[in-house]
Amino acid sequence: MSLRINDLVPDFEADTSQGAIRFHEWLDGKWAILFSHPKDFTPVCTTEFGAVAKLRDEWEKRDTKVIGISVDGVEEHKGWIKDIESFASSDVGFPIIADEDLKVAKLFDMLPAEAYLPDGRTPADSATVRSVFIIGPDKQLKLSMTYPMNVGRNFAEVLRALDALQTANGKGVATPADWTVGEDVIIPPTVSDEDAKAKFGEFETVFPYLRRTKLPQQ
Repeated sequence: MSLRINDLVPDFEADTSQGAIRFHEWLDGKWAILFSHPKDFTPVCTTEFGAVAKLRDEWEKRDTKVIGISVDGVEEHKGWIKDIESFASSDVGFPIIADEDLKVAKLFDMLPAEAYLPDGRTPADSATVRSVFIIGPDKQLKLSMTYPMNVGRNFAEVLRALDALQTANGKGVATPADWTVGEDVIIPPTVSDEDAKAKFGEFETVFPYLRRTKLPQQ
């Protein structure tokens, strides 16, 4: 079954580079990002893990936990982490899930149920395990993205999307295309003009269904 926006994300137990976890317990009521990879010691993924490691302060500002996953074992992860840290000149402070049996990849609908890892496999055998999942404090899936193997992910966009989700959920607004923190937001169509005036003060009506306002501070 597909994992859809606002679905409760699966719970699971797994070994990681920082020890065993139970996923829902690890989430601990915080925002979280799970990002996945088809294999350790691969070029694009090494640059991506480095990018995530260097953003440690940004994740902390947003009170967001980060966890990686790759379909290799813990010892492979620990060896790969040394390469990542050398490449990025930054510590890998987040855990990496060992998903050798593809359990988590299948739970999150990254691979079909019949998928398996053959002997002598290559990254192509688990190629679709290159996704990003943003999970809310309610343990529900808020956003997902899946990339091909030959295109590195833009983690500036992941940060922007996280900001937009936290703002929209926390302030009861929507955000327009390309929105960044500090810009005007959209009043949801479900809010009447009267209620919008009481909640947001002045707002601009572009169309009856498109109203813009400053982001409320409270």
